[in-house]
Amino acid sequence: MTEAARQAAADLAELRACSSDGAARGQPVLDRLVALLDLERIEENIFRGVSPAPSPVRVFGGQVAGQALVAAGRTVPAERKVHSLHAYFIRPGDPSIPIVYEIDRIRDGRSFTTRRVTAVQRGKAIFALSASFHEPEPGVEHAEPMPPVPDPDTLPTRAEQLGTFADKLGDLAKLPRPIDIRYVTEPPWELRERGPSEARSQVWMRADGRLPDDELLHVCVLTYASDMTLLDSILVRHGAYWGLDNVLGASLDHALWFHRPFRADEWFLYDCVSPSASGARGLATGRFFAQDGTLIATVVQEGLLRILD
Repeated sequence: MTEAARQAAADLAELRACSSDGAARGQPVLDRLVALLDLERIEENIFRGVSPAPSPVRVFGGQVAGQALVAAGRTVPAERKVHSLHAYFIRPGDPSIPIVYEIDRIRDGRSFTTRRVTAVQRGKAIFALSASFHEPEPGVEHAEPMPPVPDPDTLPTRAEQLGTFADKLGDLAKLPRPIDIRYVTEPPWELRERGPSEARSQVWMRADGRLPDDELLHVCVLTYASDMTLLDSILVRHGAYWGLDNVLGASLDHALWFHRPFRADEWFLYDCVSPSASGARGLATGRFFAQDGTLIATVVQEGLLRILD
């Protein structure tokens, strides 16, 4: 582990002790996310990443997906942009030890570049990602319109919306967050009080501070954020929520398609719905829109959801 990575992990340990409403909010927390995504290159096709410490019992899925995409992107010419990724969460990641990312350079074609990334801990794969990169070229163009929603600056912060629920959620509500989230639909912890609701979640998101002008970094930050709130669209359909009900959940697979350029430190709408849940698995789909209504990305995820007695 590099000295910079050790310092980033140590700084995150200090930040975890702070309230998300206090000095830890905003740019300092975002800077540490940027540090987590700045992987150490230990060989031509091998990278190493760390997790914030202390952490929950397993590595956050958005973190390992974002780090894996960083590793893939650093082996691809800058003019080729990632347009899709497909990933499987294989084993829970241990946040107390580094993650090694091994790159397989599957294809370097005239128009497309394909990379496969395997995240490894203790000699076993915990995550696998395939990503495709393409140099943009002229072609047909269309997109679905953004649904009508209120402006994000008119909505309360997540911490303000939590209110008295923060005490019920305990440490989950106090973790510093590098992503600013504003709920458009009623927050899931409030919907839960009324029982099953429409299988939908809409939130505005943005990186909570200013990011460097690195297009790959913005894509990886959105990838990190895409694992947040998505499965809420399944739980609200059944009147349940993390930390308030006996729910065991985990991401199983994750797919993202990037349609147009964007900045992850500017507001984007995350419009999520769940078409189906069965066999202790739920499917959720999401669309990302820039604040001007531009459709920038689409995501699909299946999650494990067990409601325990």
